[in-house]
Amino acid sequence: MITPKSPTKTSSKVTTSGTGDLSTEEFRAMGYRLVDWAANYLDTVGTLPVLPPVKPGWVRSQLPPAPPSEAESLADAIADLDRIITPANTHWNHPAFFGYFSITGSMPGILGELVAAAYNVNGMLWKTSPAATELEEVVLGWLRQMLGLPDGWFGIVHDTASVASLCAIAAARESLDLKIREEGMAGRTDLPRLRMYTSEHAHSSIEKGAIVLGLGQQGVRKIPVDSEFRMDAEALEKAIREDIAAGWKPFCVCATVGTTSTTSVDPVPAIAQICKRHHLWLHVDAAYAGSAAILPEKRDILAGCEHADSFVTNPHKWLFTPVDFSAFYTSKPDILRRAFSLVPEYLRTSADEEVKNLMDYGVSLGRRFRAIKFWFVVRAFGVQGLQSRIREHLRLARELAGWIDASPDFERLAPTPFSTVCFRAHPHGLEDGKRLDALNEEVLEKVNATGRAFLSHTKLEGKFTLRLAIGNLRTTEERVRETWALLNECLKQAL
Repeated sequence: MITPKSPTKTSSKVTTSGTGDLSTEEFRAMGYRLVDWAANYLDTVGTLPVLPPVKPGWVRSQLPPAPPSEAESLADAIADLDRIITPANTHWNHPAFFGYFSITGSMPGILGELVAAAYNVNGMLWKTSPAATELEEVVLGWLRQMLGLPDGWFGIVHDTASVASLCAIAAARESLDLKIREEGMAGRTDLPRLRMYTSEHAHSSIEKGAIVLGLGQQGVRKIPVDSEFRMDAEALEKAIREDIAAGWKPFCVCATVGTTSTTSVDPVPAIAQICKRHHLWLHVDAAYAGSAAILPEKRDILAGCEHADSFVTNPHKWLFTPVDFSAFYTSKPDILRRAFSLVPEYLRTSADEEVKNLMDYGVSLGRRFRAIKFWFVVRAFGVQGLQSRIREHLRLARELAGWIDASPDFERLAPTPFSTVCFRAHPHGLEDGKRLDALNEEVLEKVNATGRAFLSHTKLEGKFTLRLAIGNLRTTEERVRETWALLNECLKQAL
C-alpha cells in the first residue's frame, strides 16, 4: 500500500479568540470556508480512491499524541482534513462505492445536520424541545404515507436499525407480562425459556439484540430459506411447534424485507398468519429495501407488513439522508412505552399527560434533532424526486444483472429484486469449488486495490459471492459500466 502525499498546510488570519470559542465574525468566516471545503469535496470525491491506500497506524502517526495546551487556528484543523483525514477515509459518498448499502450524504441533508448542530437541543421531553418532538412526528408521518403503512402507527427516530430492532425485541418480551422488567430473568424458576425466530439470512443485529436482552444466542432459532433465500414459512411453523413441545416459550418473529446478503424478501403475509395463530410479536426489518416502497410499482414488497407489531426502515440507506436516521414504527406504542419508560422526578412536567415524551420509547435519554435533516431532504427532493432516483438505481442494477447473465465468464447467484447484485466469476471449464472461491476472492482484492471501485462479498450456499450494491445518489450508468469493465479486466489478470 502507498502512503498519500501530504499537501502543504495553508494559513489563515482567522483564529480562535483564546477562549476556545469563536466570535460570530470568526464563525461566519470559518463557516463559509467549511461550506466551500464540503462543496469541493463532494465535487471531487469521485476522483479519490474509494478505499484509502494507507497502512494501519498511519493516521495516528500524523497526529500529536497529546492535546494542544493552547488554542490553535481552526484554519490549521481544516488544512489537516486534506492532509490527514481525507487520504485515510473510505469514501462512502464516492459514486463507485458499491461495497455495502449506500449512505449518501446529500447536500440538503448535510445542511440539515448543520442546523441541528446549531440548535443543539436534547429532545428527550416535549418540553426540552417541542419543535424536535413534533417535527419528528410530522416527518415520520410523511414517510409512513410515502410507504403506504397504516395510519395509526406510532413512529420514532433511532440512530440505527440495530437499536430499533433491539427495542422491538424488548417490547415483544414485555408483551408477555412475565414481570421481566421488574424482576429480571436470572435465577427465576417460574420463567420459561424464551425463543424468537428469524431467517438464516437476517441481519446480525437481530441476534445481537437477543444477546443484549439476556435471551442468549440459544434464544434465537434461525429458520432455513428457500431457493431464493427467503424464510421458509412452513419450516417456521414446524420450528414453533417443536419448541412448544420441548418447553420453550416462543414470543417473537423477525421477518426481513431486503436481507443484507441478497436483498431477498421474506413471505411476510404467511409469517404474519403464523404469528397471529401462535400469538407472537411480528417485527419487520426493512432497513434497506423499505425505501423502495415509495414507488407505487414496488409497494407490494410491504405486503403483510400492515399486520406487523413493529417495523423499521432506514432513510439513511436509500433516501439520501446522512447517517444516522432510522425510522421505527409500532402498532403497539403502549407496550413499547411500558418496556422503556422510567421517569425520575426531575424529568416530570405538567405537560406529560398531553404530549409524547420520546425518551419513554427507547433506550436513550439524550436525543439529537435528527428530524431536521430528513425534513430538508424530503422538501428539497420532493416525493417524485426521491422516486426517480430510486427507479434509476433499480434500472442500473437490472442493466448490470443483464451484462452478467450474458457473460460467459460470470454468473448471478441470486435474484436481483432491488439494486444489489450477487454474482461470481465462473469461467468456462472451471468447476472446482475451492478454485472458484479463490479466484473470486482474488478478483475482489484486485478490484478494491485499484481504488476505482469498492465491492464486498458474502457466501451463498457455501460459494464465495461478489456483491455490488447500487444506491449512492452520485452513481451513474457510466460508473457502473466502468466497474463492470474493471471486473472483467481483473478476472483476466487473475487467470
